[in-house]
Amino acid sequence: MDQTIVFMTIAGMCAVTYVPRALPMLALASRSMPAIVIRWLSFIPTAVLSALLLPSLVLQEGAVSVSHNEFFWAAIPAFVLAVLTRSFFGTVALGMAVVAGTRFFLM
Repeated sequence: MDQTIVFMTIAGMCAVTYVPRALPMLALASRSMPAIVIRWLSFIPTAVLSALLLPSLVLQEGAVSVSHNEFFWAAIPAFVLAVLTRSFFGTVALGMAVVAGTRFFLM
């Protein structure tokens, strides 16, 4: 493949990735937003993470399965620990320990 085509492809991909993110940032940088909009925006990371994570927790081989899904059962105590302590490391460590324990003792 020609080096020019590779370079132009990478440059085009950079532009379509960066421009949609930079335009709102530049347009809203000097403006203040209403408190309700700021509150609404604060929920976006949680919603995006939940949307990315939920299929991994409840789907196995394309079907909803929670009874034999160790990831789903590990997520429950990890979620409770996260809510109570807000500790990222503790949450990850507990989730990994529950999955390891489930695999060691039940499988």
